[in-house]
Amino acid sequence: MTDVVADQAVLGRFLLGLAQGMNAAGESVDKIGETMGVVSRAYGRTDTDVVVLPTVVLIETGSAGDERVAIRSAINVSFRFDQIAALYRLIERARAGSIEPIDGITRLNEIGAMRQRFAWPVRVFGHALLTTGLCLLLAPTWQGALIAFALGALLGLLKLVRSPTLQLVFPVFAAFVSALAVFLLAPHIEIGDPIRLLIAPLATFLPGGVLTTATVELAAGQMVAGASRLVFGLVQLALLAFGILAAGTLMGVDDSSYLPLEATGTLPWWIPAIGVLLFAVGNYLHFSAPKGTFGWVLLTLIVAFTGQQFGIALVGETVSGFIGALAMTPVVLWIATLRHGAPSQLTFLPAFWLLVPGAAGLVGITEAVGSSAGLENFVGALVSVMSIALGVLIGTALYRVVHHGAAEIAQFHIEVPAALSESEEPPFWARILPGTPRSFWGRRRPREPEDVAEQAPPEAGDRPD
Repeated sequence: MTDVVADQAVLGRFLLGLAQGMNAAGESVDKIGETMGVVSRAYGRTDTDVVVLPTVVLIETGSAGDERVAIRSAINVSFRFDQIAALYRLIERARAGSIEPIDGITRLNEIGAMRQRFAWPVRVFGHALLTTGLCLLLAPTWQGALIAFALGALLGLLKLVRSPTLQLVFPVFAAFVSALAVFLLAPHIEIGDPIRLLIAPLATFLPGGVLTTATVELAAGQMVAGASRLVFGLVQLALLAFGILAAGTLMGVDDSSYLPLEATGTLPWWIPAIGVLLFAVGNYLHFSAPKGTFGWVLLTLIVAFTGQQFGIALVGETVSGFIGALAMTPVVLWIATLRHGAPSQLTFLPAFWLLVPGAAGLVGITEAVGSSAGLENFVGALVSVMSIALGVLIGTALYRVVHHGAAEIAQFHIEVPAALSESEEPPFWARILPGTPRSFWGRRRPREPEDVAEQAPPEAGDRPD
């Protein structure tokens, strides 16, 4: 019995670690709960219940009357791409039950302590490339691209400082510094729309993935997780907008400067393709993506960008993210099933940033506070977030129906405690009828040919002679 309890406790701790790791990878709570159920059944446990929130995980194991509950909380924990890849490789082994839970816990600790694949100059350079690529998509001017590269390198260098206290205020500081530099240069250099140029160096601070995941969770019925994540994303946007507005107030920027400005020159038609390529290379270097994943990330970005461009032509810019998300979701899920593919979260996150729901929200909030014409843009940004989330939901549903078939609707069922179910007596009428379990009338089994001379033993419930 002690070994059973110990094994149960180790498995519960392993499930906690896996769920916390998926939380750190930005996975939705409904997907985490589904994965934990599969892993638990792989280890022969059908009595596991999981409650997942963005900052806390509860695991209950054991049958009715013998439950054991384990809890784990984590705040401001996020994984790099190499850690995400290692985590999902471990999850695949856990889903097959091919690793002992105690060894899985050891592997989780190793993943948490993994060193960066690239040295800090490479990661800083990757952040600069990421920023430049996104700038070529949002504000395509050569002058803006150069400024974005410089700001991306500066913020990438400052992000090397690892401090929990500084992480809380760093997004505001980054927005303030970027806005201050852009507003200083805007009167002298043709950079186009200054607000859109500011989005590029702040790309890795934008909660586009958080807002989209929140909407997906709300649509999946995870109201607590979805609502809390949605509020967290909106607060992040508000803090970034506050940094921009503070810099604008310090520089004496008037209301009109927050509105889009037409660029005097245009770049060649193939520049967006260069922007997507630079964005993919920047993500690969800055987030220490594992080997063999660059091609998959680039493929996902191309599909998302192409789908979004078709969406702009078909339904307009506001809901174009729906087409982009609908196109890239099956591709992401297909890549995750390949033997040498990439985990879905590793390819989803760059695509979310490319579709830029958070960037549109930041523009809307800044213009809503800095001028009288931004509220409509902010509402449009929320519509774009919902459209991207809807595209992800429909794409995921179509993929699952094609490859896994329709799942049964969960049934409402409450398990009776074992102590009560065992002591429950059958009704009187059942006990007076011969042949029923635990009846007053004993019944004997037919004797086997080789045991003709031996009396068959009485069954459970028979009265002694």
